[in-house]
Amino acid sequence: MAENENLSEELEEELNEETAENADELDEADAASEYNDSAAQFADLEDALAEEKDKYLRLFAEYDNYRKRTAKEKTETYQNASVQCVEKLLPVLDSFERSLEAECTDENFKNGMNMIYNQFKNFLTQMNVNEIEALGAEFDPNIHNAIQQQDGTDYASNYVCAVFQKGYMLGDKLVRPAMVAVAI
Repeated sequence: MAENENLSEELEEELNEETAENADELDEADAASEYNDSAAQFADLEDALAEEKDKYLRLFAEYDNYRKRTAKEKTETYQNASVQCVEKLLPVLDSFERSLEAECTDENFKNGMNMIYNQFKNFLTQMNVNEIEALGAEFDPNIHNAIQQQDGTDYASNYVCAVFQKGYMLGDKLVRPAMVAVAI
């Protein structure tokens, strides 16, 4: 019986050792499995983060392009409105110039008209509206509108020899081309 007890104790010890070894192996397998799961989750999170970062950068670029486009459109709209306004005022300026060339016996009236004309010219200067210098300049179809050719003038060929209507620019944008005669 003593032998049976010793045998039973030995078997129990062996069983406990095997169970402990199996438990250690299972713990190592669980740890490796848990590590692999964590690495996979980390990789998935990195991919998701990279995707969201890409979306953010694209959205930011779209917004930046939108901001620049609207600023450009706003500037162009303002400039186009200014051009249209100046274009409507130019016939009034032409009429003023013709009225100043007419003879007038009342000096006070003529001086008053000159003052108003100068105010009008100063306003156009402040708006960055400049008269196109045409007389004696080489003909440029971008800023001159040739309505006549003249022969036997004191001007060289392809130069403006007469101005019928002044042309104007608003900054670098043409408001109205100058109507001119060109020497041939």
